[in-house]
Amino acid sequence: MKFCSHCGARLDQRIPSGDDRPRFVCDRCQTIHYQNPKIVVGTIPEWDDQLLLCRRAIEPRSGMWTLPAGYLENRETMMDGARRETREEAGAELTTLAPFALFDLPFISQVYMMFRGPLASTDYHPGQESLEVRLFAQADIPWNDLAFAVVRETLECYFSDRNNGQFKLHTGTIVPPPGMPRQPHCQ
Repeated sequence: MKFCSHCGARLDQRIPSGDDRPRFVCDRCQTIHYQNPKIVVGTIPEWDDQLLLCRRAIEPRSGMWTLPAGYLENRETMMDGARRETREEAGAELTTLAPFALFDLPFISQVYMMFRGPLASTDYHPGQESLEVRLFAQADIPWNDLAFAVVRETLECYFSDRNNGQFKLHTGTIVPPPGMPRQPHCQ
């Protein structure tokens, strides 16, 4: 940040009195501009023994496969946001949703909340942010072409649960090893 969104003055970055980390501070109007993690919501759309994935049409990681997900909007519940992202990216509707995974990504200041649920039908199509959408069986998941470590972790937890016959809520922290592949943290 360079300028105050309240008065337009130039900002200074320092640790405000009573705080413990640097913040952008306006010396003119005394506004402290807090920057907090973004919440990402998404789904694991199920159809029989297959999952619906989207091939990204946008950066980052254009051309790679992902689960439908995106930033939660103001005044939106997590479930409503997850459903909206699924409609926008995959043109798909889900019947019911169940919380599945909550992952911290502190290296990019994001928190992911993933829900799983059955597709209402196989009437789906790519949205503006997707090149294609397709159902994949577990054996056909394009593991080497997944866009993000958190998607890999989510899918690994999902298939582990499904193969064990019991789904649970997973939590963990995704850390960025060199090259940004994932390190297992499924809990």
